[in-house]
Amino acid sequence: MLQAVLYEVGAISFVGPVLAWLFDEPVSSSLGLAAVLSSIALAWNYVFNGLFERWESRQADRRRTPVRRLLHGAGFEFGLVLMLVPVMAWWLHTTWLQAFLANLGLMAFFFVYAVAFTWAFDRVFGLPASARAAQAD
Repeated sequence: MLQAVLYEVGAISFVGPVLAWLFDEPVSSSLGLAAVLSSIALAWNYVFNGLFERWESRQADRRRTPVRRLLHGAGFEFGLVLMLVPVMAWWLHTTWLQAFLANLGLMAFFFVYAVAFTWAFDRVFGLPASARAAQAD
């Protein structure tokens, strides 16, 4: 829980001002947008993973192969883009194309941010028991 809250607070704190600067919007408005986008992403994560796991449980082969993981990630991101682009275009008073391009930038940021954040979080708070056990082997 602590990791999720810190992750989202850090993301909103960065994304809000960047969107304000890029779209010449007040920081208060773009921070609100960042919080809305974060909430949508969290809700979609919950829904998508539930649907994916239900589908996965009905498959003859349930292994999480690289192809299945790639499809999982692509499906999540595609659905998220479909939800975020209209919200961003409306909130920022811009075109869907500009909102889509901004969303691509957000995807690139979150790829780097997720790796850096989880590394830093593990350094500060320690590895979870599952990872410690794996290293002891």
